[in-house]
Amino acid sequence: MAKSKKGADQLITQIIKSIENSKGLDITLLDLRKIENSVCDYFIISSGTSNTHVDAIAASIKKEVSKQLQEKPWHTEGERTAEWILMDYVNIVVHIFQKPTREHYDLESLWGDAKITTFSELT
Repeated sequence: MAKSKKGADQLITQIIKSIENSKGLDITLLDLRKIENSVCDYFIISSGTSNTHVDAIAASIKKEVSKQLQEKPWHTEGERTAEWILMDYVNIVVHIFQKPTREHYDLESLWGDAKITTFSELT
């Protein structure tokens, strides 16, 4: 669990790097710390092009975060269908969606009061 600001920053950086390395799309960081009753401090949201791609992004995050920071998700959901995989690192929750599922749930609008940072794909 990322207990310090430095630990959270390292975890966020490693998760985003893992998403980029596995060609994840539309990476967004939502800072929820100033929102009352938020479920965690940060959401990291990204998209994949298929269930295989979504699964590969999640596997990359799990492998690289474990290797680099010795952190494991506290809980993971959605791996069976891989339409939406949620990885709970307690203070940071990662959401990896297939595009239609991401559009349907629209977490960015649902948590519209959050500070939102987007990361552009490297082309």
